[in-house]
Parts: sequence; C-alpha cells; structure tokens
Amino acid sequence: MSASGGTKAIVAALGANLAIAVAKFVAFLFSGSSSMLAESVHSVADSGNQALLLVGGKKAKREATPEHPFGYGRERYIYAFLVSIVLFSVGGMFALYEGYEKIKHPHELTHWYWPVGVLVFAIIAEGFSFRTAIKESNTLRGQRSWKDFVRHAKAPELPVVLLEDLGALVGLVLALGGVGLALLTGESVWDGIGTLCIGVLLILIALVLAAETKSLLLGESAGAEETRKIEAAIVDGDTVTRIIHMRTLHLGPEELLVAAKIAVRHDDTATEIATAIDAAEARIRDAVPIARVIYLEPDIYSEKEAAKGPDPEASPGGPAHHPADEH
Repeated sequence: MSASGGTKAIVAALGANLAIAVAKFVAFLFSGSSSMLAESVHSVADSGNQALLLVGGKKAKREATPEHPFGYGRERYIYAFLVSIVLFSVGGMFALYEGYEKIKHPHELTHWYWPVGVLVFAIIAEGFSFRTAIKESNTLRGQRSWKDFVRHAKAPELPVVLLEDLGALVGLVLALGGVGLALLTGESVWDGIGTLCIGVLLILIALVLAAETKSLLLGESAGAEETRKIEAAIVDGDTVTRIIHMRTLHLGPEELLVAAKIAVRHDDTATEIATAIDAAEARIRDAVPIARVIYLEPDIYSEKEAAKGPDPEASPGGPAHHPADEH
C-alpha cells in the first residue's frame, strides 16, 4: 500500500465520519431514535479508528534502534488490531445494549424527519468515503477478488477502511429500515430491532478484522508471486546451485526479511562465495524491492541429509529445494 493512497482513504473516511457523527447525534436528540444513537456512537468509534490508523502509520516510520533492530513497521498491524477491538466493544456491544433497551422499553419516535434526513445525508457521505477507498484499493488489488485482497493484503489500512465503510453503509440502511418500519407501523420496537442488527453487523466485521490483523501480527511470509521472484533471483546456476531452504517474513507492510540456506560448489573459494552472495542479494532487491533485510547462508548440498525429509532443521544440507522442481 502506498502511503499516499492509504492516507487519502483514511482522511476521507475520517472527515465523513466526523460530520456524520455530529448529524446523527443531533437527530437522536430531536427524535429519540435508538438507531440514531447507536449510529452516532458507531461513527464516533469509526472516527477514532481512523485516528488510530494515522497514528500507527506515523509511528511505523520511526528509525530502527538497538532495542528494535528491525524497525517499527509492525506498529501499523498493532493499531489495526486496536481498531477491531474498538469496533467490537464501542460500536457493536453498545448497539446491542441500546437495541435491547429499546425493545424492552419502547417509546414513540418524534420529529421523524430528523433521523430520515440525517440517514440520507450519511449514506451520501459514506458512499463518497467508500468510493475513495475502492479507488485507492483498485491500484493495488490488480486481478485479485475483493475477498482475496482483504484476506492477503499486507498493508492493513485499506482493508480496514473498506470493511468499516461497507459496514457503515449497510448499518445506515438497517437504521433507515428500522426507523421507517417504526413510522409505518407505529411500533417503535422496529427501531430497536434495527439497532440490534447494526450491533451484530459491527461485531461480525470486528471479528473479521481481528482475525486478519492477528495473522499479520503473528508474522506472514511473502506472497506466492514474491516468493517465486526471490527464488529465481537467488539461484544463478553457477556458484549458487540451489536453495536448500528459505524463510521470508514481513517486518512491516513494506519491509520483507529473507533468510535462506543456499547450496554452493564444494571447490569454490571464500571470495567466490562472498561475491556470489552479494550478487544474489542485489538480484533479490531488484526483483522484490521490499526485501530489505537479507541473510544468505552458504552450505554444501547433501543428498543424504535431503533424504531425511522436509525438516528445515536437518542441517547441513536440509531438504532439497530448487525453483525448477516446481515446474
């Protein structure tokens, strides 16, 4: 994710949510609609979430220190995980509580035109924010489906904004439906039911975000395409004859660690091996620019050790692996 693209989508969402939160709260004060109260809290929570994403992006840019030698790139994952917690607790759980109270103690809606007008305004504003997030995401999504993009994106900001905006739009429709049914039937219990539906929706989105950001926090490897490029870049067929085993890890959305044990010829000199490793590192960085931390360990490939199985700890030698084996 480009920093400018992610920031643009976050700022658009933040501006929309702040304006919508104020409008929804005013509508709640005039109408007494629980859907409006739940939606205003939802928008406040979303505004806080976008602020968290901006803070995480800023903190992630700090330089590496002796205590954190690989930098602070994962700050973005931590703050995205906090977003899921806020969305679950402040947004989803509050909406469930408010909906339950409204159903248990219903009261008539007044000044119905306030919530209806605000909901229409909010749908337009959220639609603009959602459109911005889609436009920024399309530059990175390529041919992938939206589901695949959300599940496998290494930069968390755009998937978070996309899901938040989608949830906000669906929640607004649910709120409008609850208010509309309450007005048509004269039963304000429908307003409470709409609020409960909003709460369930927000909790589901929060759980999806938590699962995806948890995976990023634990540490994800490079994608399949990047892995193939790295493998092809390492082996030159001359000094580096094959990859014995390799590990990759995202230190942040735009920083990748590559560690590999490579096979060299037994009669190569130390100078030749060092030169080959330097050349392999340069090829990796040309092929995958985000591969910024690279460790290559030379070894002599052993058929006997490789025959022990796919255990990467079987050194020296380890399991046989070569890009050509996959074709």
